[in-house]
Amino acid sequence: MALGNTPLSGGLRTLGRLASALPGLPLVTVVTAVLNGRDCLPGCVESVLGQDYPHIEHILLDAGSKDGTVDLLGQYGHEVALWISEPDKGVYDAWNKGLALARGEWIAFLGADDRYRPGAVSAYMELARANPDAEFLSSRAQLAHLTGYAPIFGGPWRWPAFAKRMTTVHVGALHRRSLFERYGKFDDSYKIAGDYEFLLRPREALRAAFTPEVTVAMGAGGVSDSTAGLHEARRAKVGAGVRNAAAAAVDLRVAVARFHARRVFLAARSTVLPKTK
Repeated sequence: MALGNTPLSGGLRTLGRLASALPGLPLVTVVTAVLNGRDCLPGCVESVLGQDYPHIEHILLDAGSKDGTVDLLGQYGHEVALWISEPDKGVYDAWNKGLALARGEWIAFLGADDRYRPGAVSAYMELARANPDAEFLSSRAQLAHLTGYAPIFGGPWRWPAFAKRMTTVHVGALHRRSLFERYGKFDDSYKIAGDYEFLLRPREALRAAFTPEVTVAMGAGGVSDSTAGLHEARRAKVGAGVRNAAAAAVDLRVAVARFHARRVFLAARSTVLPKTK
């Protein structure tokens, strides 16, 4: 990876300034992968900079954007911990690079079109203190859809329900570093469901905690707004051995039906409600 004072990298770390932690106040690493995200990335970065928790490092990994994203990253060079621009093999390849660079005890993955709510990381750290054995911390999220539809969703991680479908919100959720030390990194052969596949590996042994607070606003659309991720989830279940092929096929049919029903609902809303800016 390009690292150092070059046109393709920057940030406080390249200037020799490292984020710190204190006893009882661990360092949190936020990893963001981006490709041609010039319009949405400022909201993401500012939402991290605006957190009241003092021990955060933000690592941004650009896949070689051509829309001015790299120039924008350069403007944040004295505010974010590290940014690098170089080709990658997809979001999970970028996340794995972020894992290799992360210095935090807790690691989160925040999309370029997603935003932390104020106080989100502090809420997670309170949850961590209340659940000292937890390795995965999740919350609720609010969807920001162009139709103005803004549902709040997400629930606690529970097994075996998680073996059937992704029931938790992964955007912005926190993973203790030890979770990756035990179960490895993300499988970059996945394009959409790699986070789900990773969390299937511990099965019922995953130690999780949940806060009902809404910590993140999620942008709607993108590659996850398709049935491709549902097909990848079927592959993940069978590959992890948590569902047999027949049961996973049934799960897929149900999930696809729900997906299309949601699309019909959103299309109906768009005909009667003005789109929000």
